[in-house]
Amino acid sequence: MKGNILTPNGWIHGELRHGAFVEGVDGHEVDPSANGDDYILPGFIDVHVHGGAGRDMMEGGDAPHVIAALHAKHGTTALLATTMTAPIEDIDRALGAIGAACKSRGKGEARILGVHLEGPYINSGKLGAQPPYAREATLDEVNRFNDAAPMRLITVAPEIDGHMELLRAIADAGIRVQIGHTSGSYEDGVRALEHGAHGFTHLFNAMPGLHHREPGMVGAALAHAEYAEIIPDLLHVHPGAIRTALRCIPKLFCVTDSTAAAGMPDGEYMLGRQVVHKCMGGVRLADGTLAGSTLTMDQALRNLVKIGLPLAEASRRVSTNAADYLGETRRGRLAPGCHADFVVLDRDLNIKAVYIEGELQ
Repeated sequence: MKGNILTPNGWIHGELRHGAFVEGVDGHEVDPSANGDDYILPGFIDVHVHGGAGRDMMEGGDAPHVIAALHAKHGTTALLATTMTAPIEDIDRALGAIGAACKSRGKGEARILGVHLEGPYINSGKLGAQPPYAREATLDEVNRFNDAAPMRLITVAPEIDGHMELLRAIADAGIRVQIGHTSGSYEDGVRALEHGAHGFTHLFNAMPGLHHREPGMVGAALAHAEYAEIIPDLLHVHPGAIRTALRCIPKLFCVTDSTAAAGMPDGEYMLGRQVVHKCMGGVRLADGTLAGSTLTMDQALRNLVKIGLPLAEASRRVSTNAADYLGETRRGRLAPGCHADFVVLDRDLNIKAVYIEGELQ
């Protein structure tokens, strides 16, 4: 594959050699604005995917495969299947299907690396679009869920009784813990980071905002976090707030928080047990509350460039940083020995081709 290739050491104009893994990059350093060739970037990695193509992860069955295929068309080469707060039987059904999908990637599908358990361990006062089934976490239940499908990331409200003590045990089990859907204070956020939390779920959304005398959970993130998710659909977060987070959080990374409405026309869709409405470019509950998004990662990249990021930095925010966060050292970068996960974009940053583990999708 020839073009302007983004490597860990910068742009190379030349050829990417690969089988299932990257074998080498041949060429010379280049300013990609100096020619009109395509861009070749690491495949996008999305750790927060609820749905797409009219399907929701909580359905079970073949939904994870259909959703992974929709996002692969938009350049996502690896993702975490994300659950909702729901009755335990619903979560069990979803995890059964996701666990099976993790073991078998179909043609044209993004690789499902595991689960982002966004609920039920959240604050019932900060549900956002989550249904009202929040509950306290127990390590036994986390372990049972992990037996059904690999838990890679769990969102927790640390201020709930017993949660602070659980954070370290979950982290010690090799599972990333994010603070989210929380009413916690700045002090709760700092303590949670000290107790093993690693980042923040959809920064700014479903958490107390920043005030100069009460910094809140957003203040804790901006002051202390190395990693956090953000939804760059330009609806969930103002561009100015995105730029603030970019200056404060070294490895801020983007997620879609996509729902069944992604890739679909306006209308009604399901988000867990909630009916949501796609309209006016977003997804909302009947009362107007934002309920996930229709965002895809190629549009996330274009939005970052639109608000002023250089393409190389935007690429890191939709790929490399998330890979590093998950400990996926062979994804999110184009270097020898890494999975040949990459996207080919035209000069307007539209998808021309997607390769997953070396295969053209």
